[in-house]
Amino acid sequence: MYAIGVNPWVWASPVDDAALAELVPRIASFGFDAVELPIEQPGDWDPVRTRDLLAAHGLAAAGVCAVTPPGRDLVDAAPEVVASTVAYLGGCVAAAAAVGAPCVGGPVYASVGRTWRMSPSARAACYAEFRRALAPVAEQAGEQGVSIGVEALNRYETSVVNTVAQTVELIDGLPASVGIMIDTYHMNIEESDPYAALAAAGPHIKHVQVSGTHRGAPGADHFDWPRFFAVLGETGYRGAVCIESFTAENETIATAAAIWRPLAPSQDRLATDGLRYLREVTTGPPAVGR
Repeated sequence: MYAIGVNPWVWASPVDDAALAELVPRIASFGFDAVELPIEQPGDWDPVRTRDLLAAHGLAAAGVCAVTPPGRDLVDAAPEVVASTVAYLGGCVAAAAAVGAPCVGGPVYASVGRTWRMSPSARAACYAEFRRALAPVAEQAGEQGVSIGVEALNRYETSVVNTVAQTVELIDGLPASVGIMIDTYHMNIEESDPYAALAAAGPHIKHVQVSGTHRGAPGADHFDWPRFFAVLGETGYRGAVCIESFTAENETIATAAAIWRPLAPSQDRLATDGLRYLREVTTGPPAVGR
């Protein structure tokens, strides 16, 4: 059985110390095992305070989510933008190490919503540029015992990487601390066979995010979750599986995530219905692996 986590974005944005003080006890009372911790702006939450808060409620830090709004880019950007993005990502790695999270995950290559057409040669150059820019962050992550999970987004949110195959190409040659963060929402849109793609990602998986195909609770959608978890078990992944959805109460994040209608009777129901379903579908030990 996997540890099941949730991202506080389900209820709040930004996720800061005040939001965590309110939400962590509630998340624990629902029966979750872990919490995903986004960093929209450096300093939103204190890592030591958050580590102690989670421990007090029997929760683990499942991972840190890197957030890339306009102006956070490692590719096709001015040198000062790349430098500030490297500094931001380095801060995410340091926060993850301090809070006890094993991974920093997200679309760390370019700001969400930024798209442009690329020829094959331009794409190869873009990927090489990414590897050069991320190298110092990858080195820091390796030194601090933190991994980096690169997340492919759907075609409406990026043109850099949309599939697992592209992500594998993107990270080729980077240290073992760099791998893939799986997000089922984007896989459902972009992969012709999400389960085969998951198997291909297997050796590289650092973190897993799940949501319904409509961004609601897993299980209230058409995704084949038993098949997904059967394949995930075969990959040997043993980390947390975290529900990611978003509150509609913050206009910025709701617009960015295209949350135009309620996805559940309440945000609490979204979380608890998803948790209940994931417990049911993952009951029993996954296949033996690494």
